[in-house]
Amino acid sequence: MADRKDSRTPSKGGLIKKKEKKGEKAERKPEEKEKDKLKEQKMPKMSEKTAENQQNNVDKPKGNGEIAEGAQVPVKDEEFQLEPIELPPFEIIVGDRMNPTFFKFQFKNVEYSSGRNKTFLCYQVDIQAGTTEADGLRGYMEDEHSGSHAEEAFFQQVLAYYDKSLCYTVTWYISSSPCAACAAKLVEILRSRKTLRLNIHCSRLFQWEEPEIQAGLQALVRVGCKIHMMRPLDFAYVWSTFVENEEDSFTPWEDCQESYEYYDERLCDILK
Repeated sequence: MADRKDSRTPSKGGLIKKKEKKGEKAERKPEEKEKDKLKEQKMPKMSEKTAENQQNNVDKPKGNGEIAEGAQVPVKDEEFQLEPIELPPFEIIVGDRMNPTFFKFQFKNVEYSSGRNKTFLCYQVDIQAGTTEADGLRGYMEDEHSGSHAEEAFFQQVLAYYDKSLCYTVTWYISSSPCAACAAKLVEILRSRKTLRLNIHCSRLFQWEEPEIQAGLQALVRVGCKIHMMRPLDFAYVWSTFVENEEDSFTPWEDCQESYEYYDERLCDILK
């Protein structure tokens, strides 16, 4: 037990050494103060150098050593200084069969037609002179809702010539019902072309809640135009007749029948 107690008690020699070290530490304090003063004098230069390094680091690449051009400030400034690009002039597109992707998107009879800024019009024209066999035209048109709409352009590009001695039966399958301006122009055409009959099958109703739209549809009916909503059977007919379907059969999208019933009820309320 005595050995363990002695081992834990420090010797006098040890205490003397500690005092000496403590004294040495006290003697170095003036020197340390001088060093601190020197450090304080050098500090501004060091801070300036550090600021320069930080500024340089902004331009240094990170990661794989390359700077992405899109992330550089000058590139962004150039983007804001770009002049606006002029779009090509308006053009009505006429063809025999449309792309199936266009049909599935543009003719889908959804209630909210977001992103569908075109009108697609599929037409079939039967022209008959007396008892002779009827001649016909068939194809589709599309527009960008600027300049002439597809409804007006049809009578400018497809059926511009009219012979009052002939009977015309025009059938449209259209992605959206006519706007108020187009309805007014169609009324004028039907009044002037007495031997022309127009049947319109609409996938959707365009802004049907607006009073001027309702008035335009009502005016069309009064001059003999027949307006219907497209049924699933009509979509299948358009698919087989006016779409590049590659002999694939038409598959109705979800809610096709329900959407037809919804729009048909709205149209009946407008035309009653």
